[in-house]
Amino acid sequence: MKIKTVSSAAIWILSFFCSTAIATDTSTRIFNPNFRTLKVMNPDNFMSPPVIRLNSPDRLVISFDEIAEDNRWLQYRILHCNADWQPSRLVESEFINGFNICDIEDFAYSENTFVHFVNYRIEFPNSTMKPLVSGNYLLQVFESENPDNTLLQTRFLVTEESAATEGSVSGRTDMGHNTEWQQIDMSVTLRGIENANPYQDITVSVLQNGSEASRRTLSRPQRVEGGTLVFSHLPELVFPAGNEYRRFESISNGFPGMGVDSLRFEGSNYHVWLKKDSGRALRNYEYDRTQHGRFLVREYNATDSDLGADYITVHFMLDMPRLRDADIYIDGEMTHDRFDSSNRMVFDSEAGLYRLEMPLKQGAYNYRYVTLPVSGKGIPSSKLTEGNKFETGNEYWVCVYYHPPGSRGDRLIGFYTIQ
Repeated sequence: MKIKTVSSAAIWILSFFCSTAIATDTSTRIFNPNFRTLKVMNPDNFMSPPVIRLNSPDRLVISFDEIAEDNRWLQYRILHCNADWQPSRLVESEFINGFNICDIEDFAYSENTFVHFVNYRIEFPNSTMKPLVSGNYLLQVFESENPDNTLLQTRFLVTEESAATEGSVSGRTDMGHNTEWQQIDMSVTLRGIENANPYQDITVSVLQNGSEASRRTLSRPQRVEGGTLVFSHLPELVFPAGNEYRRFESISNGFPGMGVDSLRFEGSNYHVWLKKDSGRALRNYEYDRTQHGRFLVREYNATDSDLGADYITVHFMLDMPRLRDADIYIDGEMTHDRFDSSNRMVFDSEAGLYRLEMPLKQGAYNYRYVTLPVSGKGIPSSKLTEGNKFETGNEYWVCVYYHPPGSRGDRLIGFYTIQ
């Protein structure tokens, strides 16, 4: 792997510049529209959250495509962030063993696709870059000749095993019994953390299905029993239940997959029309085993789907009356918690329904419809489109952070999922 040599002073300046430039936005996102299908995945289990254990054999694969005929010389760097996802004050040598500007040398060209692209892969940790401490991490990709212009960035977690967490999710909540809410009750036992003040040094974040928009952060426990922090019957841990994600599969241009009504070649690529959806708010709950919003790239006949899966135009249709004060968006891992024109549906007055065309790579997708006020501000809600059903099989991520007194960065001492 090629390493670009940079002086220690230049590295410090670059680190300072990057940490301040992105201080207000460290979210997973793509800045350049030519880049697509950004995904962080455990290569052994695509259902696993983007988490690795410190000093373990665990690894993650970060992959993405650029719609292009030829590759660029791309590089990446890592930033360490605190519990609030703002850059910590650790210097690079304190959180990374090795070099923090590395070339992306693992790339390949699409094979037998109508849309030509270059697929890039980063494996982390690797021989030139390993984490020294736990915490929140942000990986940024940029062109070597323009390091200040970030093309895309994505989050992942490095955790210790210094906190044991137990928890449960129930429809019997302080907001009502078996209605539209789910409540998390949990306890956290610290292991090997001495002299920690649980009311000052510990922060716990809980996310529903990994969605940043749902994040709830608790800066202190309800009570402490021995060495165990108890979080029970807290209004911050009552979540709208939502509904099971919808699903579709488009894994071949030769036949329609699950949830697909029709497909045909138009212009320069295939177009896929999904079966028309309708609102579910007034319908009874229907069980469906989903993947909590995730997607998986796949092409039926390809030896390597990352290279053989083509880009298609997916047509979504939602049969609902027009909403006056809210816009409807398509939400899932594929949209990276972004709510903008790329996933905002448009009401077709003539047909009396909402539509959206979205370029996606062939594969299996989970998605749902959510609303936001027309201002675009607020928390996305599925109440009007999907309904809130207490039976929904959500996955909750629990992140336990520790800020040692006098330290300049937060450690992630435990990660746990509750289903």
